[in-house]
Amino acid sequence: MCTPDELACTYSALILADDDVAITADKLQTILKAANVKVEPFWPGLFAKALTDVNVKELVTKIGSSAGSGPAAGAGAAAAPVEEEKKEEKKEESEEESDDDMGFGLFD
Repeated sequence: MCTPDELACTYSALILADDDVAITADKLQTILKAANVKVEPFWPGLFAKALTDVNVKELVTKIGSSAGSGPAAGAGAAAAPVEEEKKEEKKEESEEESDDDMGFGLFD
């Protein structure tokens, strides 16, 4: 899990990347001050150094596009468990109805 300081720096870096501005510690700190967010002083420098040679826009788009891509058979395999769950739900519903038919219930 991320700390609030990490999240603030991440959002600041994304703002800078969206505006095609180089991500530096000073610019991260400027955005954080404008948002009235206080973080430990090492976070902006750490993020700036980590993102020095990284194209953040490309990184975000690659992560988003690779999550859904997979083998062509993956779509069919993913649909099968959903159908099984529906069948199980129907079985559970029929079992509950049979309990009601027997004349007793939870609050009787």
